[in-house]
Amino acid sequence: MVHCVARLTIQFDSHPPFHPKRMLWIGDNPASSANPEPDMWHWLASVSVLMVLSACTTPPPVAEAPAVEAVQPPPEPRPARPARAPAAPKAKKPAPIPTRALNLHAECRFRDETGYNGELKLAVEEARVSAFAATVNIPQRGSCRFDLKNFRQTRELPNVELSHLSNRCVVRVWEQGERVTVAFQQCQKMCTGEAWVHLWPILADRRDGSCA
Repeated sequence: MVHCVARLTIQFDSHPPFHPKRMLWIGDNPASSANPEPDMWHWLASVSVLMVLSACTTPPPVAEAPAVEAVQPPPEPRPARPARAPAAPKAKKPAPIPTRALNLHAECRFRDETGYNGELKLAVEEARVSAFAATVNIPQRGSCRFDLKNFRQTRELPNVELSHLSNRCVVRVWEQGERVTVAFQQCQKMCTGEAWVHLWPILADRRDGSCA
C-alpha cells in the first residue's frame, strides 16, 4: 500500500495563504454572491488539491493471471497380450508291452486298396510257437513266404523270436493291447524281386480274429 502525504500551499497575489479547512465551493457560502472573486480562487484551490490527492491514490492491484498447469498427456495404453493358443491334446501313448507269456491262435487273410495282400496262420501257447506260416504278395514287386519248418525259436520273453536256420532272417512276435504284431527283419532271401523292400509287419486283432 502506498501512503502519500502532501502539504500544499497556494498563495495568490493580494490573497492570504490558502488553508484546506477554509476551502469552499462556489455557492456554499451565501456571501459568494456578493463577492464572487474570492470564491473563484477557492474553487481553483479545490481543484488543485483534488489533483494532488488523485496522484497519490494507490492504483488498484493488477490481477495476476492464474497459473496454467501443464497438461500431462494421458499414459499410452499397454498393448494387449496375445491370447494363448489352446494346448494341443497330448497324444495317447501306446500301451506298454506286457512281459507275460504270449497265447494266440490266428488264421486270417488281408488285402488293401493297392492290391497288397496275404495270409497268416499262427499258434502260440505260453510263448511257445506250435504253428507259423505267412505269405505276402506285393503287386509288381514280388512275394515273400515263411514256414515254421525253416525256423527255430530262439526267444520266448519279452517277445517271441524265430530265427531262420540258414540265413539272417528273424521273425518277432509281440502283443500290444488287443493287437499282436508279426514283424520281419533281414528277410531278403525269403522274398522274390524287390518285395522285401516293401514288406510290412502283419497285425492280428484278438477281438475279431482279423489281420492287416
